[in-house]
Amino acid sequence: MNHSRSNAGVPHESDLPPYQVVLAETDWDSLQTAFGNGEDLPRVLARLLEPDPKVQVTALSELGELVGHQNTIYEATAPVAMYVAGILTHPAAMTLRPYRNVPIRATLLGWLASTLYDASDEIAGRTKQYFPGFLTPGTTVAAFRDLRPMLYPAVAPFLQDSHEDVREAAVIAALILAEHPALAEHRDHLAVHARPILDTSSDGHNRRVAWRALEAWGHDPPGPEPLSEEPWEWGPHSDGRGDLEPPF
Repeated sequence: MNHSRSNAGVPHESDLPPYQVVLAETDWDSLQTAFGNGEDLPRVLARLLEPDPKVQVTALSELGELVGHQNTIYEATAPVAMYVAGILTHPAAMTLRPYRNVPIRATLLGWLASTLYDASDEIAGRTKQYFPGFLTPGTTVAAFRDLRPMLYPAVAPFLQDSHEDVREAAVIAALILAEHPALAEHRDHLAVHARPILDTSSDGHNRRVAWRALEAWGHDPPGPEPLSEEPWEWGPHSDGRGDLEPPF
């Protein structure tokens, strides 16, 4: 379920503000999280730029609890997502996670994809059956969904990344972002990237996101729809922490 309070203080200009601006100019104390206001968020966000991948992953896990607890969109979720999108090109995003040899960038993109899914057309379609007004303009979820055209340019450069994990996470995030009507022109291009997910990904949820995007956009996905997974079974918001569990 998603809260319906207004997303105060979140800019809606077409260009994503630099992450430093998001950090410095957001009134974090005034924004709702799962556990009070967002006064602790600047310190948590700053740790994403630490050179220690354990610190980075722990910070991302904390963010999942603060602004994504129980797959909910809070007032602070939007500026946090803007900050995470803004640091995708930062050198700290290339830190490799021990034991996995995967750049932190893949985890950042996975966090974004998971958060975006919580406000996706699929989830919104389910939720509005029970809370008809939750997508009214100005509500928290509606304002978060309005940010999709701003977030897309931050994700798109990684659609052809040389690292498979980064590439897959970017594709899934982009597919969800492109549900926004303003991004419809990218759908045919994204469909090309969605097909390899169906062919090679071992992640059932990612395969389902790719399949449903192809179907919605008239691209005849192969085979039946992959089996559904509940939202808490995947991604960094999950009770099991998903990709954020040790070993880091």
